[in-house]
Amino acid sequence: MRRTALFDVHSRLGASFTDFAGWSMPLRYGSDLAEHHTVRDGAGLFDLSHMGRIRVSGDPAFLDWALVGRMSAVKVGRAKYTMLCHTNGGVLDDLVVYRLAEREFLVVANAANAAVVRAMLGEHANGYDVRVDEQPGVLIAVQGPMSLDVLGTGADLPYYGIRPDRLDGREVLLARTGYTGEDGFEIYCSAGDAPAIWEWAAARGARPCGLACRDTLRLEAGMPLYGHELSVRSTPFHAGLGRVVALDKTDFVGAAALRSVAAAGPGTLLAGLVTEGRRAPRAGYRVLHEGTDVGVVTSGALSPTLGHPVAMAQVAAALAVPGTKLAVDIRGTRVDAEVVALPFYRRTR
Repeated sequence: MRRTALFDVHSRLGASFTDFAGWSMPLRYGSDLAEHHTVRDGAGLFDLSHMGRIRVSGDPAFLDWALVGRMSAVKVGRAKYTMLCHTNGGVLDDLVVYRLAEREFLVVANAANAAVVRAMLGEHANGYDVRVDEQPGVLIAVQGPMSLDVLGTGADLPYYGIRPDRLDGREVLLARTGYTGEDGFEIYCSAGDAPAIWEWAAARGARPCGLACRDTLRLEAGMPLYGHELSVRSTPFHAGLGRVVALDKTDFVGAAALRSVAAAGPGTLLAGLVTEGRRAPRAGYRVLHEGTDVGVVTSGALSPTLGHPVAMAQVAAALAVPGTKLAVDIRGTRVDAEVVALPFYRRTR
C-alpha cells in the first residue's frame, strides 16, 4: 500500500488509517463529527496526496478534444471543473484543471481513477504536440471559514484561482478550490517541504481531519462523488451537470453521445432528498413513488450540520422536482422523503 509523505505525521497524531485506492490514508484522528464541525466552524487540515496530479504541456487544443469543457478558454492562473468522458458519453472521472501557463495545465483526478485518467489522456494525445506526465509532490488542503487566518495569504486569490506563493518560507502552488462547501485552499508542495508546512498550518490553528468527514461535508454541499453520483454508466446530464459540457465545440471525445442525451433529455436526474426520522438512507437503497420503484440512493447520511438525514438519488426525471413526495426503502421500512434543491447547505461566511 502506498504512503504519502505525511504518513509518519499522521501516525504520530494517532490517525486511524484506511485503504483508499491503494493508499494508506487517515480516515479520522478522533471523532468524525468533531472533524466535520471543525471544517464548518474553523479550519480543517487534510492530506489529499492520494489524488491524481497530471501535468499536460503543449497545445491547449488537446484538452478541448479530450475533455468536455473548453480548456483553451481558461485564463492563466484560473481553474475549471470538467470531466473526462467515454465515447458513449459516460463519465470516466470528474476533474479540476488548472492553467499554470499558456501551454501548461495541471489536471487533478480522483485517486481511484488517476491511472485511468493518465492512460486515457495519453491515448487521446496521439496527433497532438503535448506531453502528459505525472506531477510529483504533495497536496494539502486547508478548508473552513478560518482558512485565511491560518494561511495569512490568499485573500486576493479568486475562487478557482491558482498562483505560486510562499508558506512558512517555502515555495508552493496555492489554489482556492475545495470539496467541502466552505472557503478553503489547496497547497501543492514538494514531499520534502510537506511535513513542515503541515506542522506550520497546525500551529496556526488548523486541525487535522480525515477522509470520513469529507464525505459528509461534500454531501451537505451537494457535491458529486465518483462511483456514487458519477460513473461511466451515466452522463454529466444525468447528474445535473450538463452545464460543464461545451456542446458548441466542433468535436470532442463523446460529443455525439452527449449531444444525443442533451437533445432527448436524460431519463433520470440527480435529486436531493430529505427524509423523516433519524435513519439515514444509504447508497443503493430504493426510492419509491406511490409504491413503485423510481430510483436509487447514490449517497446518504445524517447531516451533522443540519441535524436530519439527507441523500442524493437518481430518480425518474419527471419526479426530480423540489416538493415531490417520495419514499425510501430503509431495510424494509418505507420512510417518507421529499425532493429538495441542491445543495443542502450553503456557507454564509
